[in-house]
Amino acid sequence: MRDPSIRRSVALFRAFMREQEDPEHCYGLLARDAAAQVERYVPLAGATVVDVGGGSGHFTEEFRRRGAQSFLFEPDPRELRARGRVPEGAVVADGYLLPLADGAADVCFTSNVLEHVADPRTFLSELVRVTRPGGLIYVSFTNWYSPWGGHEMAPWHYLGHERARARYRRRTGHEAKHALGENLFAVHIGPTLRQVRAREDVSVVAARSRYWPFLASAVTRVPGLREFATWNLLLILRRCPT
Repeated sequence: MRDPSIRRSVALFRAFMREQEDPEHCYGLLARDAAAQVERYVPLAGATVVDVGGGSGHFTEEFRRRGAQSFLFEPDPRELRARGRVPEGAVVADGYLLPLADGAADVCFTSNVLEHVADPRTFLSELVRVTRPGGLIYVSFTNWYSPWGGHEMAPWHYLGHERARARYRRRTGHEAKHALGENLFAVHIGPTLRQVRAREDVSVVAARSRYWPFLASAVTRVPGLREFATWNLLLILRRCPT
């Protein structure tokens, strides 16, 4: 994958900063960008794509616009209804136990979900299981030491989660959506890379920062620095032949 342009990174960052006031623009742009990333490795036209934890359906809709048969599996009914309607064909399902046969997907896709699961190893194993041999697995997540690792509480999570939650409560008058150890977990770059590289059922095609406009792969190779500078890790994995 070629390093992305500065224009792309700036556009995504601006959309992210306006997520609360204009979520349609933010997630629509992110979905188009992610689908374009997938298409660099596999044609989407005619492909079966499994979108795990895709929320209200922006990614699934974009995959379908590009000719894929895309299916959304989301564990939280509230997320499915976030746009006032349940996306067509969506299934309420846990990413640990997807109601799919082995090897059902050409592409298994998950965006910013890994940091919300208590057991990333089991979650990743399920993504691999439902992907056919030779198929593609797209995983991105916001690592804990990223400037955005605390989500709505960032960057104050650097001072400790409880302190960040207390500050958020004082500033907004209500509790933060995310709580460490409940629906947000401290996932780190180094351990995740070691885990996927140790697997015998996948090969690592790419490990890079999802949004950096330059040296996107190089930054993930530097221990310590990568935990802060990567911002959001993108893993492109390929299921090994059985």
